[in-house]
Amino acid sequence: MKRRRISLLVFLLCAAVFLAAAWLTGCDLGLMWSRRAHLTDIALKLFPPDWSFAQKVFPLLWATVQMSVTGTVLGAALALPAALVCARPLPGFPPVKQVLRFLVQVLRSFPALILALLATFFLGIGSFAGTAALTVYTFAIMTRLTYEDIEHAPLGPYYALRAMGSPSLHAFFRAVFPEILPSYLTNTLYLLESNVRHSAILGYVGAGGIGLLLNEKVSWREYDKVGMILLLLFVTVALMEALSRFLTRLVQGETAIGRLGKRLLLGTAAFLFLLCTLTLPPPDLSRTSLQMVHTLFTGILHPDWSLFFRMDRSGVGYLLLETAAISFVGTCVGMVFAVPLSFLSSSRFFPAPVAWTFRTIITAIRSVPFLIYGLILIRVCGPGAFTGVLTLAVCSVGLLCKRFSEAIDVLDLRPSQALEAMGASSMARIRYAALPQLAPPFCSALLYRFDVNIREASVLGLAAAGGIGAPLIFAMNQYAWNEVGALALGMILLAWLVDLLSAACRRLLR
Repeated sequence: MKRRRISLLVFLLCAAVFLAAAWLTGCDLGLMWSRRAHLTDIALKLFPPDWSFAQKVFPLLWATVQMSVTGTVLGAALALPAALVCARPLPGFPPVKQVLRFLVQVLRSFPALILALLATFFLGIGSFAGTAALTVYTFAIMTRLTYEDIEHAPLGPYYALRAMGSPSLHAFFRAVFPEILPSYLTNTLYLLESNVRHSAILGYVGAGGIGLLLNEKVSWREYDKVGMILLLLFVTVALMEALSRFLTRLVQGETAIGRLGKRLLLGTAAFLFLLCTLTLPPPDLSRTSLQMVHTLFTGILHPDWSLFFRMDRSGVGYLLLETAAISFVGTCVGMVFAVPLSFLSSSRFFPAPVAWTFRTIITAIRSVPFLIYGLILIRVCGPGAFTGVLTLAVCSVGLLCKRFSEAIDVLDLRPSQALEAMGASSMARIRYAALPQLAPPFCSALLYRFDVNIREASVLGLAAAGGIGAPLIFAMNQYAWNEVGALALGMILLAWLVDLLSAACRRLLR
């Protein structure tokens, strides 16, 4: 009874926060409905795509894949030793652990697009800067996930080997690493998949890939060419997801291949990584100088504190509040659509053709970069935070459907089968047999998506969709590093508060 009361109070609190956030962001479903014809017109203009434009897209698409593969592999490789230093159960100097964990938290606060823009100041325009940004982005996320896996792994065998005189590193790789390896590889594959979508917009800030061309064609309203780009992105993401699913099943022991197959797989992966890395264009350091680096860091480390005390819409407080509101409402709206779509895409509850159709639709939704949704929706609803809410809602559908579907795939079907034998409908089986089991993983996925949306909302301002991103990027382009320092500090504090909130919610779920 006490748990039910707590759940009811949490639900009422979330509902109140949702309504307040919806009011702050100016959500107006009537406006969306009245302008639905604009969205239909744009969608119809995307097809048929301009097939002749493909030859211009392929080189940039290869650069996008190239940045994703190299950035993900390097970031994941660097994250492992960093996680060893950060993990509290492993030996090390506590102040060093705290400093590194703090640096990882700071890096996690920024989306890949902000890191890419910063990289262009050091490494010049091009794919090398984009690859460096994705490496840092992957490193921060993988380090956090890996040291958390280490801290939750069974450490008895590790301590036993240490008591027998085994060196710490040797004991780790013998006793702990095999336990966390499946999770480590699964997280790496997931980040590879998501980095393809991130790298597709890095060209917007001059960091290589297909993003600049995609933004250009959207801005010029050449929607047949946009359709060609999105079609090729969809095919790329679909292939990446199929490969990721196969490798994930292989890592988790659900699929087996022979020794020769494993060697061929490792050889192919190594060849692809070397090909992507060795063919990267070199960085352009012609505009980089010690004076520029000194000015940048001096400005960032001396933020403009007056921005924290402004009470208008340009103040850090309002910008962060708007960013959080956009993220929260977008996540909640995305959940409303993701739950039914997840069940419709599961062959455990619906016929295979129906499930395949909805999985294809979800993949198509997920293959479009979030900033492109913003650029399209702004033509429907106009500039403002409401466009940001719609953008994150659509993007949330894609990721939440993936996470929800994974939870559904490991669902215990015996209660559902018992209800089916009693003549219960599909909806009744979902309501009484599936949802009680799925509530914890669904809530965990929602918390993760909200954390992602906080970062993505911070760059939606580029599409005039509200949030703190536009002032931050404009300040970076104008070399106003004191303002950059203040806005970046605000983003770090917001990400830290969201982390604390997520940790509290996860403890409540347990």
